[in-house]
Amino acid sequence: MEHLNDPLEAACARLDARIDWERRDRGALRPSLAPIEALLVRLGHPQHSFKSVHIAGTKGKGSVAALVAAGLGERTGVYASPHVERITERVRIGGKEVERDCLAAGIEAALDAATPAATWFDVFTAAAFWVLREVGVEWAVVEVGLGGRLDSTNVVQPRACAITSIDLEHTDVLGGTRAAIAGEKAGILKRGVPLVSGVAPGSEAGEVIAARAQAMDCPVTWVARGESLEETNRALAGALLAVVGADPGRLDDPDVSESARLPGRLERTHLRGVPVVLDGAHVPSSLEAVLEELSRNRDLRGPCRVVLAVGRDKDALGLLKTLVGRVDRVQCTSVGERQLPPQELAALAATLGLEAKVEPSPGCAVASAAAASTGGWVLVTGSLHLIGAVRGSLVTHLPPETPGCSPSAATSS
Repeated sequence: MEHLNDPLEAACARLDARIDWERRDRGALRPSLAPIEALLVRLGHPQHSFKSVHIAGTKGKGSVAALVAAGLGERTGVYASPHVERITERVRIGGKEVERDCLAAGIEAALDAATPAATWFDVFTAAAFWVLREVGVEWAVVEVGLGGRLDSTNVVQPRACAITSIDLEHTDVLGGTRAAIAGEKAGILKRGVPLVSGVAPGSEAGEVIAARAQAMDCPVTWVARGESLEETNRALAGALLAVVGADPGRLDDPDVSESARLPGRLERTHLRGVPVVLDGAHVPSSLEAVLEELSRNRDLRGPCRVVLAVGRDKDALGLLKTLVGRVDRVQCTSVGERQLPPQELAALAATLGLEAKVEPSPGCAVASAAAASTGGWVLVTGSLHLIGAVRGSLVTHLPPETPGCSPSAATSS
């Protein structure tokens, strides 16, 4: 938010009065999609004004969405969540973030049409669809926010669906097994609409997806995992493009692939000459895949120091176990009350024999890790909220602008 009279700030101030499941603890899914459906009726069904692709999954859905959108061309919009630094990141048209005034108008229109039962995400989703209709996109690539079956985005009538991967996440909401989570994510399937899936078809989750697809008469394209995350995401995106009749070969254009890169997903930068990688992996399998991917990079040699923040509802112990034997030290930090206090995170690390330091300030944690990583590199991970807190200074190659944190202070931590 830039200043008090900014239309987007004013709209978001009204929006923030709504229940926001992204920021509050939750113990169960809401009962139905009725609030978002009623809201969209009042707005004239903006979600029916464009062709859509609907993407769910634990890991990779944002990158796959960006690749598909790039492959579909300039008249394509993307609706994604969460954002890293700016709320305008959630709505993109032709690869560019939506204009602030346009998004403000969409939020105000959705708020004026909303009933009290509509949540923050209901209203913002409706606003995004309103914006995409107003700018006249031909296609929209829509990323699921949480789960699938009862997610606010599950009101589109897509030309194709995708489930990129399944792992244990949001277990307090989606269920404690991969089968349960797969069932929620497979809730986005629509009768007869093709599905592309990166889940192994013979796995516990894959069998749930296959059964649901069969019941819904959905043809399935199973995509095998590639040697790298990027290869897997490109394969999934290519399969989706083929299903909707677009040319998967467009992804071979380096400019197209580059335009699909997202902040905080295997993003490379540096701080005072030390390589820094930003990735918001927040489940153990995702972090495992990130570390495997980075191990192949010849530019990342020497010891790795990790800056870690973890949500209270995430598997902190599992994430830390993934780091054992792979990193030199963990700088434990946090961003907000919904994350574990860094002292608790460091105590968990100690039980695994990991050397851990506590630094409550995310900016100081990154600066400290970089100052102590001569000949090595730094991985910032565990949370996209953490990425958002430090990325602004890192991508401009400046020290994190954190009160009370200086290069000299960071060196001593």
